[in-house]
Amino acid sequence: MKEEFIIVLDQGSSSSRALAFGLDGRIRFKAQKKVALSYPRTGCAEYDGLELLKSQSESLAEVLARLPDGSGVKALGIAAQRSTVVLWDKETGVPLCPVLSWQDGRAQAELARVPLSNTAIHDATGLYKTPYYSASKIRWCLDNFTEVRKAAEDEKLLISPVAGFLLWHLSKGRIFALDPTQAQRTLLFNIKKLKWDARLLNAFGLSSDMLPEILPTIGDFGKIKTGGFEIPVRAMIGDQQAALLGMGAGDENAAALNYGTGAFLLINTGPRLIKVRGILNSIGWQAAGKAPCYFLESTVNSAATALEWLKIKFGIFNELSEVDGMCRLSRNRLFCLPAIGGIGSPYWDFSTFTTFAGFSPHTDKHDIVRGVVEGIAYMVGDAFELIKKRGFNITEIRASGGLSNIDWLLQFQADITGAKVLRLEETEATAAGAAVSAARAAGIELPARPGITKEFVPSISEEERANLIKGWRIFVKDIRRASADLRKLKILPHS
Repeated sequence: MKEEFIIVLDQGSSSSRALAFGLDGRIRFKAQKKVALSYPRTGCAEYDGLELLKSQSESLAEVLARLPDGSGVKALGIAAQRSTVVLWDKETGVPLCPVLSWQDGRAQAELARVPLSNTAIHDATGLYKTPYYSASKIRWCLDNFTEVRKAAEDEKLLISPVAGFLLWHLSKGRIFALDPTQAQRTLLFNIKKLKWDARLLNAFGLSSDMLPEILPTIGDFGKIKTGGFEIPVRAMIGDQQAALLGMGAGDENAAALNYGTGAFLLINTGPRLIKVRGILNSIGWQAAGKAPCYFLESTVNSAATALEWLKIKFGIFNELSEVDGMCRLSRNRLFCLPAIGGIGSPYWDFSTFTTFAGFSPHTDKHDIVRGVVEGIAYMVGDAFELIKKRGFNITEIRASGGLSNIDWLLQFQADITGAKVLRLEETEATAAGAAVSAARAAGIELPARPGITKEFVPSISEEERANLIKGWRIFVKDIRRASADLRKLKILPHS
């Protein structure tokens, strides 16, 4: 009997992957290629666009080659990092400048010149006026790379988040399209009208002619031919939206927490756009012919990034698997604000320094690791508290992602939020969500509710929780003020 598969491309901050799902929802084959993110100077993070494309193309080719003879591919779904942007020549397909990562903050000055308020931008896009998103990066590239500027003048410039760039190449330039979850992260897309926003385009000096066509998340993107297969592309979705679906949190009021390079707390609000100050309104997904669903999203810019920093720059540990044990050996609490790449929700601050407080003669490396781990949980907790005050009674959070294997992190997250945290057995939440989306567009329902491997129940009193949060807020407030004052004096050499 002919075997049928759903193929997923999962392009993330540190790797490009391809996965083949059987129609029972299980992963049968997968391939992964590392991608190199470089930091040419403080505040900058970039990729080589051709290397990104090569890593994804090779992983796809490897998976297709491993499918049994006579297999069929029912659909392909693309999930990708959202705010990383590619600018390329539509005749050659070659990127015209480095690919600026979502973590790149070099375009801060461009935002200051945009004549729109944070309120106006948030009303249109659901996002905030930060260099985290693509619009200011695009403007910076146009202003700083001659090749980009010339391509724009010659009407040869194409611009898209990574997903659109990959699909354009896989289709040999025939498909230039993006879904709303990806388009939103450009800071140029109106989430109510579901189209490019003329006022925002004008504010950044851009044209919609450079940008992809908008198609529903779950629908028909056309077909690609590769590896001996003609494959219908049936879904494109942002990595965090895909993770929420893959974690089985697709129902209204469900809460999911994806710990990866960053940490993302997602609350499904269904068809309602509910505003919470400092929290994003994100499009969850849109099925063809239907209105989109929305969710509240908080972003911690530095999660795995902060632990990698400890590992690579200081050699404090060798493998991520050591982190939980090191936290358990800690005897002295430190506060740490892991601000690598800026502070996301609800502060949106790109000027505060990564900072520790509480060092003593007794402090050791275990305390430092624990401080970073707890700092991630505190920042998630800040957003959680605001959402809770808005009237959401969230009693449990489904957790996935690479850092979800750290027991200390999940237990402290439960303690600081007062909610039960459920670790899911399927750590491939993003890929699973993309598979569910693509299969759904092809008329197939994949099982998508992963089992729970462990529950973390709050273990501290309300009084202790309140005291910890009070201390954290004092720390963050003082460090933000001190960072701003030090930058004015230009004493510390960080751009």
